[in-house]
Amino acid sequence: MGSPAFGPVSVAKAYPLLHAIMSTAADDGLIRRNPCRIKGAGQEDSPERPIAPVTGLVELLDRMPVRYRAMLLLATFASLRFGELAALRRCDIDLERCCVRVARSLVQMNDGKLTEAEPKPRSGRRIVSFPREIAPELRWHLERFVDPEADSLVFVGPKGGRLRRSNFRNIWIKALDEAGLPGLHLHDLRHTGNTMAAATGASLRELMERMGHTSTRAALIYQHATRERDEAIAAAMGEVLASVWRKGPARSRSGTYRAKEGDGFLMAAQCIFDARLDLGFWVGAGEGNRTLMTSLEGWGSAIELRPRCGSAARCSVPGSR
Repeated sequence: MGSPAFGPVSVAKAYPLLHAIMSTAADDGLIRRNPCRIKGAGQEDSPERPIAPVTGLVELLDRMPVRYRAMLLLATFASLRFGELAALRRCDIDLERCCVRVARSLVQMNDGKLTEAEPKPRSGRRIVSFPREIAPELRWHLERFVDPEADSLVFVGPKGGRLRRSNFRNIWIKALDEAGLPGLHLHDLRHTGNTMAAATGASLRELMERMGHTSTRAALIYQHATRERDEAIAAAMGEVLASVWRKGPARSRSGTYRAKEGDGFLMAAQCIFDARLDLGFWVGAGEGNRTLMTSLEGWGSAIELRPRCGSAARCSVPGSR
């Protein structure tokens, strides 16, 4: 038995539409009742896609034919889709300002015909900045593989033909096997870049604009902590608990004593503050020097963590100075 024509995510997206159609039919008296009564059928449950490690990405770039290296860099660090990459023109890339304009996307129809259309949704039309570090590679690509006319395609095949997913797939799989990254999709590079952007503290709105999405759902995926950061934070939280245990139970319930007893807790909280600051986790875009107030239940006071000034951060307990 062959594989299903549609994946579970496509089915989940289609079910709410079918439910709405049947509801309208029932309201109009065309059918007795809505037959779409499967609980949870419209709930999307997409598996988490892998994130390419930076070392793996560098290895993959070395294994790809040189004419496609810039394509992988833009997919990762400018969050571009395959269709957007295949439709890029020379005039869309600004090497001085380090940005790329996404104005169109290449779509392959069911009959195999290629056509260009505006990105969907409309928010797909956007200008995305890329790291200045990849500009030399992009400049070299433009000089070697792209015709001088402003409307020349940036990425084409060896014979000058338009890129197709089917043709590119063989090249992609071969490079993946040589790089030791089997199962990685080209779209996973976009996922990797989005995750990196979120890790730097990009806000939800900034992620949506960078990705070309109107819905917050997709952008929220990248607001989660990566496994490495999550482990670091958990370890710092463990230091908080260990510090309290080392101090032993409180012998007094006076507020003054609790403030003194909390000194060990402050030191452990400093570990959390340092870990989150060093990992770029809690300082989001636009937050700047915003003070983070953390209440410690059971200690009767709040720890005030201010951004690092010089070589150390200041921790204080209000009322204990």
